[in-house]
Amino acid sequence: MTERITVSAASGKDAPAMPSWVSDDQVTYAQAGVDTAEGARAVDAIKESVHSTYRPEVVGDIGGFGGLFSIAAAKDMDDPILVSGTDGVGTKLQVAKLAGKHDTVGIDLVAMCVNDVLATGAEPLFFLDYIAIGKLKSEAVTEIVSGIAEGCRQAGCALIGGEMAEHPGVMDPHEYDLSGFTVGLVDRAKMLDPANVKEGDVLLGLASSGLHSNGYSLARKVCVEGRTHYELRLPRKSLKGQSVQDALLTPTRIYVKQVRAALAAHPGAVHALAHITGGGITENLNRALPATLDARVEVGAWNMEPIIPFVCKAAKLDETEALKTFNMGLGMVLIVDPVQAPAVQEALEAMGETVWRVGTVVPGTGSVTYVNESALFPELESDDDVPERTPAPGAAERTAERDVFYEEDEDKED
Repeated sequence: MTERITVSAASGKDAPAMPSWVSDDQVTYAQAGVDTAEGARAVDAIKESVHSTYRPEVVGDIGGFGGLFSIAAAKDMDDPILVSGTDGVGTKLQVAKLAGKHDTVGIDLVAMCVNDVLATGAEPLFFLDYIAIGKLKSEAVTEIVSGIAEGCRQAGCALIGGEMAEHPGVMDPHEYDLSGFTVGLVDRAKMLDPANVKEGDVLLGLASSGLHSNGYSLARKVCVEGRTHYELRLPRKSLKGQSVQDALLTPTRIYVKQVRAALAAHPGAVHALAHITGGGITENLNRALPATLDARVEVGAWNMEPIIPFVCKAAKLDETEALKTFNMGLGMVLIVDPVQAPAVQEALEAMGETVWRVGTVVPGTGSVTYVNESALFPELESDDDVPERTPAPGAAERTAERDVFYEEDEDKED
C-alpha cells in the first residue's frame, strides 16, 4: 500500500518563497501584474498619433467604449456595401523584437488588412488595433502605435479605436502580439469581382517592397536562427548594402491610394485584383479568377527586391515552391481590360508605382500557370566576407540582450 505523504509548502524549509502580498488583506490589480496607471499614460502618449489619422467622418475621440464613424457618404451610392478585413503581422514580430525596432510593424498590420479590403475596390474607412503585451510600457506602445498611425495615413483611413491588453503570467514581459481590423465601403456597381474577368485581360503586377508580412517562419529559420546579432546587422552586397535584419523588417507596401486613383480615373477598366500574401502568386491570383479562366504568368517579366531570392536560396526552394510561398516581387496583381491596360498602367506609375505587364488571362479551370519558370531567380552578388550559418546555440549559450564574444588567451598552452 502506498503511503500518502503530506507536504506543507508554507512551513517547509525548502518551500518556495511566497509572494509578498499573500498575507495582505487586499491584493490590488497592480500587485497581480496589471498597471492601469501605465495604461492611462500609454493612451495619453498615443493621442497625437491617433489624431493624425482622423478624417472628417470621425465622431468623438479615443477613450469611449466604441469608435464612431459617420457613413453619411453612403447615401450617394446606389447600393453601398461594407467590406471588412482582419489580420495580424505573424512571426515578423520576432524579427522586430530581436532588432529592438517596433515602429514599422504597425505599418505591416494596417497593410495586411487594408490591401485585402482594396481587393474588392473598397475604400478603407477606419481601423482598430489590438495589442497584447506581457508588461505594458507607454514608450513601447507609443512606438508600436506610431507605426499603425503611419499605415493608416498611407491608406487614408482613420484609427478610431483599439485595445492594449496586459497579460502578466501568460506572456513574458517583453513579448507582444498585434492584430487589426478595418472596414471599407464600395458601391456594388463598382465592386471588383472575378465574374468580370474575361479572356485576353492583361495582368498588371505592382512591385512589392520585399517579403511583406508572409513566410517569416521559413525566413527566420533559414536566415536568422543560428546567426549572431553581428551577422544579422552586417551590410551585404547581395542585399544592395542592406543587412538581413533591415531587409526583413522592410514594411509591407500599402497600395490603397494609388489603386483607387487608377480606378477612379478609368472606371470599369480593372476587372479584379489579387493581394499577393501567404500562398504566394499561385494561391492568391487564382482567387481573382472565374472557374473557366486561367492566369498565365510570364516569369521574368518583373524584378524583385534581393531579400526574396536571398531567402529562397537559403531555403533551397525550387521555383514551384517559391511561387506558392512568397510574393516573389509582386505585392498586387490587377486584371485589366487589354484596351485600357496602358492607361491604367500610366495612372499607377503617375502615383509612384512600379508596374509590369506580367501575363494574360486564357481559357482554363481557374488556376495560375507559368511560362519560363527557370527565369524566376536572379543572380545575387557574392557575400564571401559573411560568415557561414552556424548551428543554433543551446539554452545555456544564449543571452537575452546581446551576443557574448570570447577572446583566446595568447599565452594559453595547448
